[in-house]
Amino acid sequence: MQNDLYLEKDGAIATLVINRADQRNAFSLDMFKQLPSLLTEAAEDSSIKVLILRGVDNRAFSAGADIKEFMDNRLSQQKAKNYNDHALAAIEQLYRFPKPTIALIRKLAIGGGLELAMSCDFRIASTDSKFGITAARLGIIYNLRSTKRLLNVIGPVKTKELLYTGKLIKAEEAEELGIVQQLHEGDAANEAAWSFAQELAAVSSTAMHGNKKVIQAIIDGAQSEDEQMASLILDSFESDDYKEGIQAFLEKRQPNFT
Repeated sequence: MQNDLYLEKDGAIATLVINRADQRNAFSLDMFKQLPSLLTEAAEDSSIKVLILRGVDNRAFSAGADIKEFMDNRLSQQKAKNYNDHALAAIEQLYRFPKPTIALIRKLAIGGGLELAMSCDFRIASTDSKFGITAARLGIIYNLRSTKRLLNVIGPVKTKELLYTGKLIKAEEAEELGIVQQLHEGDAANEAAWSFAQELAAVSSTAMHGNKKVIQAIIDGAQSEDEQMASLILDSFESDDYKEGIQAFLEKRQPNFT
């Protein structure tokens, strides 16, 4: 039986693969239910430093939620709430994943697919990719949290344009708006995502994971360090990574963070 979602691990880098190529990697309700357990597995594995999210092949990152399910799963307030609760909880868990995340986008990141990509720290795409939120074409009001994440990146006016019209934009415009951080031709996008993941995996996990928490706290509205945040920062000065970083600097060599 095919696994529609699965984890691959290569050293310090894990890849979460969306495996429904014939449906352009559209997400089913069962996949939204499965995603949290895979994220928890990757988060709790101390050997994993970076997570890449990608489609199983180069035909699509994800075309969004599987609309064929909507007549059964979203055609009433109660059914829609049940569906949305699972989907939004999974996307929120990805957004707050404690380690760096990279969305590797090939061809399509639409609707729920773009939601997943926008929940990652970085997005690397091929030049033939297209992006959009097509909820308006279905008469659906887009959820607040995902709207806020999009708005934080591209601003209110462009968010209104994309949500009101439901149009798709090309990769070049997505890069100009800040949706995409790196744009590459074809398979070079795959290579760039892997190279960037290796770069991230080589630095201090203590610093990287801690900095992610600090940045997220600022995004969430923090204006100053609370006791927990202050402790997180000060604890880094007693970490093995800090000692190795100082020693490597004094010895004029590259640090070997463990």
